[in-house]
Amino acid sequence: MRHAREMTRVLGVMVGVWLGIFPFTPLAAAEEGGTITGTVSFSGAPPPPTPVNFGAEKQCALVHGTTPPNLEDIVVNSNGTVRDVLIYVTGEVPGQHTAPTEPLVFEQQGCIFVPHVGAVMVGQPVEVRNDDPVLHNVRAQSKLWQSFNIAQPVQGMKTTKVMKKQEIGIPIKCDVHFWMTGYLHVLAHPFFAVTGEEGRFTITSLPPGTYTLEAWHGKLGTQTQRVTVAGGQAAPATFTFKAQ
Repeated sequence: MRHAREMTRVLGVMVGVWLGIFPFTPLAAAEEGGTITGTVSFSGAPPPPTPVNFGAEKQCALVHGTTPPNLEDIVVNSNGTVRDVLIYVTGEVPGQHTAPTEPLVFEQQGCIFVPHVGAVMVGQPVEVRNDDPVLHNVRAQSKLWQSFNIAQPVQGMKTTKVMKKQEIGIPIKCDVHFWMTGYLHVLAHPFFAVTGEEGRFTITSLPPGTYTLEAWHGKLGTQTQRVTVAGGQAAPATFTFKAQ
């Protein structure tokens, strides 16, 4: 009889939950992720900008009008910060990380790579696109057997590649136009960012814990620091580079 009464009570609670009479509390709520946010600054006098010399490639020069773009090896923003710095969490991060299906697009516009630095997750498509009415030949120089060599002689051509291994700092270049250079970063998780015209970065939804954060720049080198992230909170991180 006691067993029957206990079963009746359990069934009553289950029905009550279903009807909304009793509140239901999960046994373990998922812990909220944290955020890392900060800036990358430049110390000292920034290097003087160097305009691109297009030489005989007049069709690309015309895209830029009377003001040629500058080489992008080191870009110091007007607020004293650095553009094109990869900020990422080194090592493994707990959880399952699914790569986006939307591709990162490397465009060739006026014989310039846009963006100069791009970052994707392992398995995320990388689309190389020729927007110019000239021949480009895009070469990725991987150290982990992920190199590719793409000829795009016709304006509007698109080629998609998928990288399968984490690799930081894959040089991208055009074999036809020597000044066209850039970098592709491939990461095993989504906890990374590339600084833009404000020199800022934000990494969100990071599981609580202590991590090593690395700042990577093709000419200025790398820096690391340890950052502790608490659930639902923002942790600051600041890097400062100077000319090598």
